[in-house]
Amino acid sequence: MAKVRQPAVAGTFYPDDPDRLGEMVVSFLEDAASGVDGPKALIAPHAGYVYSGPVAGSAYASLRRQAADIRRVILIGPAHRAAIRGLAAPRCESFSTPLGEVPVDVEAVRALVDRQRIALNDDAHRLEHGIEVHLPFLQRLLDAFTIVPLVAGEVEPAEIVAVLDAVWGGPETLVVISSDLSHYYNYDAARQLDARTAQAIESLAPDRIGTEHACGRLPIQGLLQVAKRRGLTPKTLDLRNSGDTAGPRDEVVGYGAFIFT
Repeated sequence: MAKVRQPAVAGTFYPDDPDRLGEMVVSFLEDAASGVDGPKALIAPHAGYVYSGPVAGSAYASLRRQAADIRRVILIGPAHRAAIRGLAAPRCESFSTPLGEVPVDVEAVRALVDRQRIALNDDAHRLEHGIEVHLPFLQRLLDAFTIVPLVAGEVEPAEIVAVLDAVWGGPETLVVISSDLSHYYNYDAARQLDARTAQAIESLAPDRIGTEHACGRLPIQGLLQVAKRRGLTPKTLDLRNSGDTAGPRDEVVGYGAFIFT
């Protein structure tokens, strides 16, 4: 991969025009409720903005009070475009979006690779949207920051735990798990299933999250284990699906915004 990872889904998942993109992100953030405590970690969706943008906005609006303190974001999402084992980081030095470039914390990536917790795999990132769609929200909210972008394939939650412990840091580090919830159930069935997922997250119960609950279930399970051990408190900020935002209701995709304080 080149030094700069170019956008893969600009113009499809979100606008490729920087002005339109910036206005859309700001509108999602302004429409979200405020007044929540700043989180150490959050779970937010990664679908096209017309579908999941309002819910992602609910998650990211929670960062307003602490935005000036965040200097690094750990982004972990499931692999959609490549079959991989374990966790993969890219070789690039930055990720580009229509809003500019976001530098990768190359030293942190190198340390994870040296400890054999992750592999370098450009193919896992080249077309992957699960990390990319979060960047414009972070670019609009934060000042100078770096990212540790990781794609998770077939991985044990314990591997997620080891990585999170290695990069946990202090208030300067935010953890973001990228995940949608249920996929392609009808509207009522999805609402029931996603409500159970939210209950499992709020109960810090990773064993209650299965393949039908979330595409990012393995990173979520790892985060829940770390959150329980570190005494974090989860909270559901938003729970909707594509039938609520921009799609039909015969087959929907679920989205949730969760924070851990």
